[in-house]
Amino acid sequence: MNTAPSESRLLKAIEAIYDAAPDPSRWPEALGAIADCFGDVGALLGWLRDDGSVGTIVSANLVEAQRDYEENGWTRRDIGAIRATERGYFFNGEPYTNRHVVSKDEIHSDPFFVQFRTQHGLGPFGGVAVSPDPHIGVVLSIQGHADRSEYSDAELEILSRVGRHVEKSLRLSIRLLDAELAKLGLGDALARIGIGVFALDSLGRVVFSNPAGQRLIGDQLQLVQDRLRIGSGAARKTIDEVLARTLRGDPRDLIDDLKPVLVHSTSADCRLVVYLLPVATRTSLSEQFLTHTRVIVLAIEQKLDEPADPAVVRDVLGLTLGEARIAALVGAGLPPKEAAERLGIAEDTARNVLKRVFAKVGVSRQSELATLLTKLVLR
Repeated sequence: MNTAPSESRLLKAIEAIYDAAPDPSRWPEALGAIADCFGDVGALLGWLRDDGSVGTIVSANLVEAQRDYEENGWTRRDIGAIRATERGYFFNGEPYTNRHVVSKDEIHSDPFFVQFRTQHGLGPFGGVAVSPDPHIGVVLSIQGHADRSEYSDAELEILSRVGRHVEKSLRLSIRLLDAELAKLGLGDALARIGIGVFALDSLGRVVFSNPAGQRLIGDQLQLVQDRLRIGSGAARKTIDEVLARTLRGDPRDLIDDLKPVLVHSTSADCRLVVYLLPVATRTSLSEQFLTHTRVIVLAIEQKLDEPADPAVVRDVLGLTLGEARIAALVGAGLPPKEAAERLGIAEDTARNVLKRVFAKVGVSRQSELATLLTKLVLR
C-alpha cells in the first residue's frame, strides 16, 4: 500500500534539491532523497538537448540498472520513454506514469518490462518535465519497487510539486553542468556563467557576488550597507517579504514553492527575473564563500525583445510549464511552427498546446496573447 510522503521526508528532499543547485555533484544524493519520499527504489534526471545529445543522472540505487540500460541497448527499447517523448511529456510539465504511456498487456509482455525492469526489481515509474531551459528537455523520474501499485493522482501531484523545486534549482545547476565549467572549481565556474548569483547570509548580507551579478548593479539592483535591494515600490516589497520568509528557514515555507519575481528596469529595455534558492543550515559545501550562505539569489536579465521567462508566464497566467513555454515564444511573435522547432516538438503538438493556452487565458488570436503578455509580464 502506498502512503503519502511525510512532511519530514519531503523537507529533506527539498533541502537536498537546493543543496545540489551550486554543487551538481550532489544531484545523486538529492535524487535518492526524492525517491525516499515515495519509498521508491530510486530517481533520475534525464535530459535531451536540442543538438540531440542526451544524458542521465541517477541516484545510487539505480547505478547498476542505468549501466545495463546504456550498455545493452535498452535505450532503444524503452517504450515508456519513447511514448512519453512522442506524447509530449518530456516537454509539457504534466506528471505521468505507466497508465499514460503503456497498456497493461505491454507491461506483461514487452521485453523492456518483463526483462529489464523485472531484473532490476523495478515496477511502476512516474515522471514530470522540469526543464527551465528552452534548449534542454529534462524529466525527473521516480522508479518504484516491483511490488508497488501504480502511482495515484495524488502522488503524481506531489511529484509535480517536487518538480517545481527541481526546476528552480536546475536554473543554476544546468549552467554549472556545462562540460567546460564542470572542469573548474565552483568559484571559477560561477565567475563564468552569464546570470547574476548573489549569496546572502542569515542577516541578508551579501557574502558573494559573481561578475555577472556585479554588472547588474544599477537602478533596480543595488547594494546598500552590504544588503541587496531589488526593485522598487511593490516589487521591492514583494521580494523583501519573500526573502524574509526564506531567511527565516521555517520548514513549512521551504516546502512551499517560492515563485519568481519580475523586476523592470527604469531604462525600459530589459527586465530581471529573480529566484531565491534556500540553503539549509546543515549544508556543508567546500567552497569558502558559501560557508555562511542561507539564500542564493539568481538574477537573470532578459531583454524586452526576447521571449518572457516561461516560469513567470506559468505563474502569472496559471499555465503548465509546457503551455507557458509555447505562450512565451508565440507571444514574442514566433509562429507556432518556429516555436515548435525551437522546442523540439511537432508543429501539431505546438498548435494543440496553443489552443489550450487560448482557452485558459481567454483569447482567440496570437496578437491578443501577445498583448496580454505585454500587459502582465513584459512591461
